[in-house]
This record gives sequence, structure tokens and C-alpha cells, in this order.
Amino acid sequence: MSFYRDFNDKIAIESWNTAERAPYETIRVERLSPSVGAEIHGVDLRDLSDRQFAEIRRAIDENLAVLIRDQTLTRADHKAFALRFGATLHRHELGAARAWDPKDYDPEILGWRTGKDSRFTAGDGWHPDVSCDPSPIAFSALHVTRLPPLGGDTAFANAYLAYESLSDPIKALLDGLTAVHDGSLAWTAGYGARPDPGKTYPQTEHPVVPTHPRTGRKYLYVNASFTSHIVQLTRPESDALLGLLFRHVERNLAFQTRIRWHPNSLLVWDNWASQHHAIWDYYPHERFGERVSVVTGERPAA
Repeated sequence: MSFYRDFNDKIAIESWNTAERAPYETIRVERLSPSVGAEIHGVDLRDLSDRQFAEIRRAIDENLAVLIRDQTLTRADHKAFALRFGATLHRHELGAARAWDPKDYDPEILGWRTGKDSRFTAGDGWHPDVSCDPSPIAFSALHVTRLPPLGGDTAFANAYLAYESLSDPIKALLDGLTAVHDGSLAWTAGYGARPDPGKTYPQTEHPVVPTHPRTGRKYLYVNASFTSHIVQLTRPESDALLGLLFRHVERNLAFQTRIRWHPNSLLVWDNWASQHHAIWDYYPHERFGERVSVVTGERPAA
């Protein structure tokens, strides 16, 4: 690592770590790393006061991903909690194909099962969820219903730090650039899924560096799962720059943490300012889960 990159990393991380955080009054928050991730204790999501919810939302703003421990949730409870973040629940393009039981299918719940016969597992690569949508998912809430005896962590990366640690010339280069996020890149090329006849998967142009609507901070918004190219560059230039940015997120452990699952937990994250990676290290054991996600109608904006 060059001195210049190392210097930028230190400045970005110092700024993040020294930011003042007010104490919490109604929940207990245990940070998992300096840069991203926390566990929340002492709440019942089925009986949550407005004050508790406000503090959970602040904990997500400050830590990007929070694991809320010791919850016994039905599907209705799961959806009711997610709806506190926004009035619209996301309906995934692949939801019906990945339903556990077609008779029990709920379009607002994305389920998956990974076991010894699985060809792939969902989310096995750095990404935010469904960045190809015009209004991408703002918050996701994941409930893992079957855990392997060991492994199956979810890794998270802080996209604020990913941007802030870039050198000033690269930041200047990224200013004003937009990139295409293509659903077929993840779902057809990645999973082998095909859209219904006469339809195509979403494809949307987003700023490479948007500003977060809640925090006002800039974050890096490109990912290897969905981002196909930068519009203003030639393909060789785009491939080179995206490759640099993808590796920047992947290789910087200081921006990352691994969240270890516990039974009866719900993992909630800011899907714009973070990326995550489901780690498939538990073969031949099984891991089942259901995700409910919230769409606010906003678009990433520079």
C-alpha cells in the first residue's frame, strides 16, 4: 500500500471514529467494529415505542448495520417492523422463483434456502440489494430462520469510508460520473435466471458518488454484482476505474466487519451507504432466511 493511500485511509477512519455519538436512553448498543456494525439489546420489536424505534434508526445511521438480538418474530411481525421505515415494501423480481412453498408465497418477503445441493447462495459477493432499481431498497431486514453450526456470517463494508479514503484526484474524477446498474448482470449472468417472456430486468443510471439523504455524507455507489459501466467513459476506461473501485471495497478490511448470527435475531441495514457479502463457508450445512425490504421512493442523488 502506498503512503498516500495509507494516509487517506487514516484520515477517513479517524474522522469516522472521533465523531461524537450521543448516548442511547432506551436501547443498549454494542459496536462490533470501529467502522461498521452493532448489536442491539433490550428491545422487543413486537412492542416497540416510538422513542425506541427512533434510537434504532439512529443506531443504523451511525453503524449502518445492526443485529437486533433475542426476537421471536412471525412473518407479520417482520413486515410490521419493516413498515416503520417506510410505507412500501419491496417486491423482488425473483421472489416467486425463490419461494419456499408456492402455496405460502408472499411477494413482500424474499426467501432463500442454501444447502448441500445449492448451485449458489444469494448475496455471495459485495453488493447493496437491487441497486438496479430506479428507487433502490433503502433498508433491508433479514431474519435467518436456520443457521449452520458454524459460519454463515454476513460481512459489511462502510461505503462512506470507501469514498472518503480515496485520493483527491480520484474523488475529482468521480464527481459528476454516473453508472448503469443492470439486474441481468446479477440475476442472469450470476444466477442463470431469466425474466418472464416480454419483460426485462431493471436497468438504471445512478451517480457513482451520491449524497445520503439522511446524513448528508457522500458514499461510493458502485458494485461488482450490478454495475456494468460508467456512462461518461469508454469501456476500457470504465472497466479499469470500476475494477479499482471494486477492489478498494473488497480489500480494505478496515472498512469491514463480519456480523455473526445468533438464533432469533433480525439484521437491519442501510442499503445505500453500505455493501454486504453473504459468506458461504458452511457447506454442506444449511442456511435458510427471509428478507423484507423497504422502498422510500427516493433515488440516489449527487
